[in-house]
Order: sequence, then C-alpha cells, then structure tokens
Amino acid sequence: MPPVSRVMVRTALIHLALGSTIGGLLLAEKGLGLFPWLWLLRPSHTHLLLVGWTVQLAFGVAVWIMPRLDAAGNRGNIGLVWLCYGALNGGVALAALHPPLAALLGGLPQWPLAAAGLLYLIAAVAAVAHIWRRVRPFGAAARDVQA
Repeated sequence: MPPVSRVMVRTALIHLALGSTIGGLLLAEKGLGLFPWLWLLRPSHTHLLLVGWTVQLAFGVAVWIMPRLDAAGNRGNIGLVWLCYGALNGGVALAALHPPLAALLGGLPQWPLAAAGLLYLIAAVAAVAHIWRRVRPFGAAARDVQA
C-alpha cells in the first residue's frame, strides 16, 4: 500500500472515531435530554462520517487497488492524491467546525460552508484526474497481451 493510501485510510479512521463519538453523544442526548446544545454537532457528525470517513476511505483504497500504469508499479501523479487529501480534509474541517462555532460566537458568515463545498469539488476533480488514466475497460489487459 503506498504511503498516501495509508495516510488517507488512517485519517478516515480518525474521522470515523470522531463522527461515531459525536453520534453516540447525540443518541445519549436523545434519550436523556441533559445537554440540548449537543444537537449543534449534528451537521459535524454528518460531514465527518459521510465525507471524512466514507469518501476518504474509498479513495484511499482506490489509489492502492486500481491497476498500475506500467509494470514498474507507477501509480501516476501522486501530487493529485495529496491535493485531494488536503482539500477533502480542509473541507471537512470547515464544514464540521462551522455550526458549533457559529452558535458559540452568535453567528458566522456562510462563506466557510461555500469554501468547504469548493474544497470538496477540488478534491473530487483531483481524485478523478488521478484515477482516470488507471481505469481500463473490461478486457483491455487481455487485448494488450494478444497484440
């Protein structure tokens, strides 16, 4: 497994732990009703688990598991993967921290959420740009050997 995939998978596991902890606290709050302010963390819970955990884990594994470009093990431009990693985690941080900080400070502008969306878009474009050359139509490897 390349180092960038290991970093992405480990970071995804951190997002899983954080998101699950927040989810457990929300579930306890639903039953006990002791700390109603915990509901401010619900959007953070969603971003941590859906994007930080699921998307990052999927792409980290995809970088590792997709066919290499040549027999030497070249995986393509790894800089695009690092760009995806930074943009994805930056977007998760902005989106997850915005709701609690807005409530704590009495309101924040909405531009951090727009910036998070832009970072998600950058991450998606970088991911597709990296993986695109490694995607082969079914049977392409067999045709390459016969030719």
